[in-house]
Amino acid sequence: MSLWEDSILTDEIHPIDIVETLAEHHAWEFDRVGDDQIAMSVEGSWRTYALTLAWSPSDATLRLICTFELDPPEDRRPALMTVLNSANDLCWGGAFTWWESQRLMVWRYGLLLAGDQIAAPEQIDQMIRTAVEACERFYPAFQLVCWGDRSPAQALDLAIARGYGRA
Repeated sequence: MSLWEDSILTDEIHPIDIVETLAEHHAWEFDRVGDDQIAMSVEGSWRTYALTLAWSPSDATLRLICTFELDPPEDRRPALMTVLNSANDLCWGGAFTWWESQRLMVWRYGLLLAGDQIAAPEQIDQMIRTAVEACERFYPAFQLVCWGDRSPAQALDLAIARGYGRA
């Protein structure tokens, strides 16, 4: 394969191009920050989440962060860290962290595409959905432990419980 053909193929399958196409398909607001980065907003049941996906060619990783604002009272931060750690124990496809200086709860995940692998649109779509689902699942627990005067165990019980039917 010539360098020209290789360049065309690479341009056609750039992971951020796939993300942009998915954002258009789902009618999510997005901003193509650069060739290797896109920022978008995805509406959840609890709130709108800010997602950023960035392609790092040096280590062949598509990185995703999904954030929402969280500014817990100082005295509730230890309880928040307990719930955050417990939530991470229940999640296999990513992890939460709290960025204190920005007052953001963050879901992080990296999709490694070493060896010239190509991410399928379904993979990236699932990656985004997993991030939003994790945030939706644990958002009430984070809120309850910060402002609802609930213990970490009580707050986490809510996130673990699966609802059935509709109210």
